[in-house]
Amino acid sequence: TMRLCLGSSTDHPPWHTIAWYYDISTPHRITMAPLKLMVVAVTAGIASAFAPAGVTGRQSMQLHETFGLGLGEDTYENQPDLLKGEAEYKQYVNKISEDNMLNRKYNVIRRVRELDLLQATIDNGVLTKLEKNGLDLAKLEELLPLLEQYGLLSLAANNQQLLVNLVAPLLVEGAPFLLPVLAGALEVGPPAFFLGAAAFGGLEAALVVNNVEVPFIGLPAGAVAGLLLVPLTIASAGAGVALGSLKK
Repeated sequence: TMRLCLGSSTDHPPWHTIAWYYDISTPHRITMAPLKLMVVAVTAGIASAFAPAGVTGRQSMQLHETFGLGLGEDTYENQPDLLKGEAEYKQYVNKISEDNMLNRKYNVIRRVRELDLLQATIDNGVLTKLEKNGLDLAKLEELLPLLEQYGLLSLAANNQQLLVNLVAPLLVEGAPFLLPVLAGALEVGPPAFFLGAAAFGGLEAALVVNNVEVPFIGLPAGAVAGLLLVPLTIASAGAGVALGSLKK
């Protein structure tokens, strides 16, 4: 049997090639090879007829960053305020409610007035006893340049948030109990502050040496109590040295 190839489709890759053969022995019969590929080709042709005319195989790319060249869109202008950083977020929260936990600051002046600390200071004679130890307004004016020379004023100015929200509450809220103790220490003089520093330091050392732990949580008591005892030790010793130098 002789078969004559009448033609083939060359618009597709080799694996899509469809060859048509004419069988000479049976002129009435035309066969396809392979039949499965023809079915696939017809199905693809029907599907492409219903595809939108404007759709292409590759989509155009859109720039989303400016890269300082003025191209694309400005992401800072288009993104929500919540995603622009901590400062922007705090401003956004303030717009919603000024009385919020994120930006709330300890009101030192209001708490001093509510606790009547000025009157308590006068009643305990703290100012009078400070003058007896050599610390008055004139001496304070002399100390200000010294504090600035060692950078203490600049340090305080750069850490206002920490001082207002951490140190101030401890001092103001504890002032009703601390003022009588401070008045008694000023009555004695520098030795009272050195004794206090020794007591605070000795207690911290005892906790560390004996490996004392905080009940229920199991943390070292020396580390936890040290957050309070160590600053008290330094402050007491410093106050004793300062008062001793003033009397000279």
